[in-house]
Amino acid sequence: MNDHRPLIGPEKQREDEPHHDSIRPHSLADYIGQNKVISQLKIYLEAVRMRQEAMDHILFYGPPGLGKTTLAYIIGAELGIDVETTSGPALEHPGDIAAILTNLNRRDALFIDEIHRLNRVVEEKLYPAMEDFRLDLVMGQGPAARVIPLDLEPFTLIGATTRFGALSSPMRDRFGIIFRLEFYTEEELTRIVLRAAVILNIQTNLDGAREIASRARGTPRIANRLLRRVRDYAQVKGNGVITREIADVALNMMDIDPIGLDPMDRKLLRMIALNYGGGPVGLDTLATALMEDRDTIEDVYEPFLIQKGLLHRTSRGRMLSPSAFDYLKLPKPAAYAEPELPFPTL
Repeated sequence: MNDHRPLIGPEKQREDEPHHDSIRPHSLADYIGQNKVISQLKIYLEAVRMRQEAMDHILFYGPPGLGKTTLAYIIGAELGIDVETTSGPALEHPGDIAAILTNLNRRDALFIDEIHRLNRVVEEKLYPAMEDFRLDLVMGQGPAARVIPLDLEPFTLIGATTRFGALSSPMRDRFGIIFRLEFYTEEELTRIVLRAAVILNIQTNLDGAREIASRARGTPRIANRLLRRVRDYAQVKGNGVITREIADVALNMMDIDPIGLDPMDRKLLRMIALNYGGGPVGLDTLATALMEDRDTIEDVYEPFLIQKGLLHRTSRGRMLSPSAFDYLKLPKPAAYAEPELPFPTL
């Protein structure tokens, strides 16, 4: 039955439809998901177009792969402005940010990825630039040093971070628009997979796209990566068409289970269950035991496990939920005390 569904791929692409090399959406009309963010953003963009002003500074935060960078480029495209791109770790000296800001034209945008990793000295240079469109340049040294203010063209700073709490309060308060990006639903991810399949010239049916979406951890970046790998399997082991059966076998071969957990997720859960009696266990201890960076655990693995109800963050450390033991098919330790809800999550 599934194999008789209409194919979504090159056969269904209109001849007059442009073929993009990138699967990244280029306008709000193409963007799938984050409906609350998009509905608000449309209003703010329209108001800015009517006033012909620089848009207020914008901060996107949330787990990796949810579209923060994509939205920054879409803002530039919708307003017809240039978007200069850099990252927090790349801006090591105040002169780095000064060189970028002085080259921006009126209403242009500067996108800083991983803005929580900005050098503090660089961050402080941004404060007057964000508030008053002014850079304070220090000329000379010692008693002869003097501060020369340099006026900047009105611009928009767009920041992206996976760790909202790591931003200093003065930096957070200078953003006029703050959006949190949420994990995507399976239906939204299915639409994303189908759209990417058309652009990448991949043949897939609806059930095949749904199978990929169901294991994509609520993240478009992962969905698009899995689509490419399942395509490889379909071409080598099948007839080139991604069906549910092909996707299931390919994803199982990659050790990605039906709810999207990969070997590292399962290793983390089993480590807490078997070595620490279900928790609580501190993040540093867990990072050492797994030989993994603590930031990677906190930013990449934990958000999805928390969302799936398998893991809790408590004031004493990380704890497994009762459903985690069911998932692992392990008995609860005798000393395990079920955590009390609610818990702080993200």
